[in-house]
Amino acid sequence: MSKQEEILRKPEWLKIKLNTNQNYTGLKKMMRSENLHTVCEEARCPNIHECWGTRRTATFMILGDVCTRACRFCAIKTGLPSELDWQEPERVADSVQKMNLKHVVITMVARDDLKDGGAAVMAETIRAIRRKNPFTTVEVLPSDLRGVYESLKVLMDAKPDILNHNIETVRRMTPRVRARATYDRSLEFLRRAKEMQPDVPTKSSIMVGLGETKEELVEAMDDLRANEVDILTIGQYLQPTKKHMKVVKYYHPDEFAELRDIAMKKGFSHCEAGPLVRSSYHADEQVNAAAKAKHILGKHEAQHTQEV
Repeated sequence: MSKQEEILRKPEWLKIKLNTNQNYTGLKKMMRSENLHTVCEEARCPNIHECWGTRRTATFMILGDVCTRACRFCAIKTGLPSELDWQEPERVADSVQKMNLKHVVITMVARDDLKDGGAAVMAETIRAIRRKNPFTTVEVLPSDLRGVYESLKVLMDAKPDILNHNIETVRRMTPRVRARATYDRSLEFLRRAKEMQPDVPTKSSIMVGLGETKEELVEAMDDLRANEVDILTIGQYLQPTKKHMKVVKYYHPDEFAELRDIAMKKGFSHCEAGPLVRSSYHADEQVNAAAKAKHILGKHEAQHTQEV
């Protein structure tokens, strides 16, 4: 084995504890019976056993399981989707009710074949969940909807509790890592979402280990804050198959802790950073942290007004 292969062997802190208890098997069975997809399964998330088996949370993936893009980091199937299922929002809402979720994340495959990119179906999913689960907070993780302003407005008019859109990597790496998406369009997407609904926290995620530098990561943080992004997640990229991009570096937990400290000093209301952190990891805790930060900020602003 070469020196490079030895260095890039998965370190101890990336070992995953399997948990196939009743929660895990029951959730898996329900997803299949309702003909629903989760990004947990499709993207081969390393946290699926913790989230399904222990926390009993899941990230629903709507608009099918075939993506119109072929990003070099993602394990989701690529091709031309065959249909649009308008009954899906109700099935998702029913499943959220059965699971008794306090917080739910709804993501999607990119649907560049649709005029609105799938915004209407995602918006209807938010409304369906609210009708049947009025106390459940809803986080959405859409594609960039091809940067179409009207499509984003359709989604934001449904008023999700958190709007999450991932830049995925630093500016320099974006053309190699993402398909059809651009760094600046994602930043614009996040900025416009905040302009449309100022009270809705925005969130983004960065993978590390693809060959970026620390300086580039700090620059990405600055770009996100310049576009008023509130929440940041940072996690280790793991190569899903041999066809995908290789891991250049495995970051140590101490490096993630340092990145989190930098992010918090930049002004993010919350930053989740760690080897197994993914965009939806502990999302329920993030929405609470964002709400708490917003409350504290509001109190400080009110106090400042009184003093003036």
